Amino acid sequence: MGPTCVGKTESSLLLAGALKSEIISADSMQVYKYMDIGTAKPSLDKLRAVPHHMIDVALPSEEFSAGRFVSEASPIVNTLCARVKHPVIAGGTGLYIRALSEGLFEGPAADWKLRQQLESDEVNCEGFLYNLLCQLDPVTASKVTRGDTRRIIRALEVILKLGVPMSEAQKNTTPSVDCDFVKICLTRERTELYRMIEDRVDVMVHDGLFEEARELFDMPLSKTTSRAIGYREAFSHFRGEVTFDEAVLNIKQATRRYAKRQMTWFRAERDINWIDITGIFDPPKIYDKIISLIGTN
Repeated sequence: MGPTCVGKTESSLLLAGALKSEIISADSMQVYKYMDIGTAKPSLDKLRAVPHHMIDVALPSEEFSAGRFVSEASPIVNTLCARVKHPVIAGGTGLYIRALSEGLFEGPAADWKLRQQLESDEVNCEGFLYNLLCQLDPVTASKVTRGDTRRIIRALEVILKLGVPMSEAQKNTTPSVDCDFVKICLTRERTELYRMIEDRVDVMVHDGLFEEARELFDMPLSKTTSRAIGYREAFSHFRGEVTFDEAVLNIKQATRRYAKRQMTWFRAERDINWIDITGIFDPPKIYDKIISLIGTN
């Protein structure tokens, strides 16, 4: 695991190849068909080189949840383990990895009308939602940052829909996959990571991100896909709200913020093995560091 653009894809390919195993993608956007460039999916050659799972399993019009991920990924994990293979789970969606390894809290389904109302309340009074969460569920509030609006809204949604704090509701979870996990998180110095993010966005734009987004623009989309980083900003440009250059800058800014949120999540995870790969850009060298760590477990 690790933030976007850190170097997970290439190193996971090498690891899965060495283990003669397969990769299960833990990326909440790569599950969607037709969203290839903007989600940085592995190329066709890489997908052929090592079998991949949980990529292109949903239409952009569908909502894909952590619960669905667990229900579809768990049998794959069990099958690979039964064949005496070590599954390589690779991705940046921490919730998916936590759900597989620790079990999943089955909360209420997303109530988009309620979420929009809460978002509106926050716009009208910045900090209102966090302060409300502190009053209603101080345990959960202590585990999120004031600026993590998405998680704050979800916690409030649980309280308002179930009538109990999320910290209480989470005590009832579905079982995790019955496996031993070695959790590895790749990390880089922030300035270096941000530079890599900006370079990747430039490559995505060159490779046809906006053309891909234009095709999606005319399709029925779910709330999740319509707000996906890269596509959301391109849609804003298509509607005439921003210039092309502004849209590209907005993609870079949104991706940097997303990487920061990812790192906040991973720092809160348990049993993480951290590997700092600052200054290392050669995938085999990153792989060597991973193998060195695995050898000590």
